[in-house]
Amino acid sequence: NMLFSFRFINVIQPVQYFSKGSKSKMSTIGFIGIGNMGGNMAKNIILRSENRNKVIVFDKNKASLDMLTAAGAYSAKSLKSLAEECDVVITMLPATAHVTEVFRGDLLPHMRPGSLIIDSSTIDPLTTRELHREASSRGIQMLDAPVSGGVTGAAAGTLTFMVGGDDATLSRAKEILNMMGKNIVHCGGPGSGGVAKLCNNLSLAISMVGTSEAMALGVRLGMDPVRLANVMNTSTARCWSSDSYNPVPGVLPNAMLPSNNDYKGGFSSALMVKDLSLAMEAAAAAENRGSRYPLGQEALKLYRDMCEPGSKYSGLDFSSVFQYLMGETSAKDIKDIPPKK
Repeated sequence: NMLFSFRFINVIQPVQYFSKGSKSKMSTIGFIGIGNMGGNMAKNIILRSENRNKVIVFDKNKASLDMLTAAGAYSAKSLKSLAEECDVVITMLPATAHVTEVFRGDLLPHMRPGSLIIDSSTIDPLTTRELHREASSRGIQMLDAPVSGGVTGAAAGTLTFMVGGDDATLSRAKEILNMMGKNIVHCGGPGSGGVAKLCNNLSLAISMVGTSEAMALGVRLGMDPVRLANVMNTSTARCWSSDSYNPVPGVLPNAMLPSNNDYKGGFSSALMVKDLSLAMEAAAAAENRGSRYPLGQEALKLYRDMCEPGSKYSGLDFSSVFQYLMGETSAKDIKDIPPKK
């Protein structure tokens, strides 16, 4: 999940979490799925609530639960008990199947009418629209609100939320979203947040592959990658994949970049396969069947090849496509590659 920009849509700027003397009603907030992303998001709600909200968490991973309870959260005995107790529930789950199982099996049957669900998972937007309808039929409000900004943004509380749903529901959720993020982008009605997320990551994957190919070619032809990146970042090739998340080790000074940490952390190649698969499935289901998506299909094929069973790339950041294209050239040898004759 990464940075992006939108035009011609409403961006709601963050507000102060609670002003002095604020009389905001205390809410009980549930959080389901507290891994690398969800755990940091839930922790920010705890830290920024100023003891005004009770946070209840659920996850199958005991270590994740222990981390959040140490920060002040309560551990739910079951999903059913969490659903029954909470006014607001946030979900951050791996895939469409997990979300539908939790929604239909535990949340929708047991949450009170007037409750709110915010789903920040990246899933099939058509399924999201079905869940919106099912929630509405039970008197439960819902937003789809996938995020951009990665684990670093989740930890810093600077995520961008791409939100699908109606204005009134977003207005209700805004205070909570601002505890976890920097920007809230209202993309439209139900499912539009998921659509925006898939389109963003489709473009992101293509730009990362293009940047990696260009950098790999330059390095193989003997050019210093730092100088090449400087040229690209002040020319027409400039993009986020190059100027903020460059895939070549040592090109950018940010010690937190996966490319400077053997591609550990960040957004895994396996997750990129999931998002690209969802995007291509959505494209196939779209009404305008005359459109073509050749670069998306090629990017998906490339990342699938990287994530074959037993491949190390599945768990590495998606920028490791540079290393894959370079043919396992080690980071320490990159600047020593002579030009081919």
